[in-house]
Amino acid sequence: QAADAIGARLDRLVEKERLTAAERDAARARLRPVEELTGLAGCSLVVEAILERLDVKQELFRALEDVVPDGCLLATNTSSLSVTAIGGALRLPGRFVGLHFFNPAPLLPLVEVVSGFATDVTCATRAYETARAWGKTPVACADTPGFIVNRVARPFYAEAFAVYESQGADPATIDAVLRECGGFRMGAFELTDLIGQDVNESVTRSVWQSFFQDVRFTPSLAQRRLVESGRLGRKTGRGWYDHGEGAERPEPHTA
Repeated sequence: QAADAIGARLDRLVEKERLTAAERDAARARLRPVEELTGLAGCSLVVEAILERLDVKQELFRALEDVVPDGCLLATNTSSLSVTAIGGALRLPGRFVGLHFFNPAPLLPLVEVVSGFATDVTCATRAYETARAWGKTPVACADTPGFIVNRVARPFYAEAFAVYESQGADPATIDAVLRECGGFRMGAFELTDLIGQDVNESVTRSVWQSFFQDVRFTPSLAQRRLVESGRLGRKTGRGWYDHGEGAERPEPHTA
């Protein structure tokens, strides 16, 4: 499914004349799905992007260590779990790093290169230089909760949701203020509808707990109610906003 989705995206790039047919075919030829971990035996870098659960990630990487050579870099795309904790289950934790890509990864250049407590400097440097060779913008960071971007973003969401919960303004108005006065591309409500309320709320809760329930990172009760009701944003057709076909976007109260 992933390979088919990437192929369809490449086709669209050809249609938009941002890629030649030959470049598309070459990219497809470099993409080889495997059905078993043994198919990754010859890799020098493996990046994981699976379920955000510590035990599941640890189990996968322990299995990978039995397959790949000792010189292979192992990396996680986690946005909220501790790189140190995942790597702590490994035989060679020094080769384990975080490579956190931002969504949509084909378009956004930023990659957080996260060093865990046991990560070797040489391995972190290899990961950094590899990301840069891909044309990405790597940023080295320590293994703190939320790393850089998600740690900065938590109060961005929390303040906006607090204004809403105290009935200071509606989501459309707060989003308009953030865009037109704050200079953000998207406001907190429309952005979390795009990300997915369940994903966003989970990261917020993880950072909050990791920082010993610091009030700056307090989760939103209103967002929790959205998740509980299944209104997860664009992917379910409803979140803070109605994303159903023909739905009208509410106008901000700009007076």
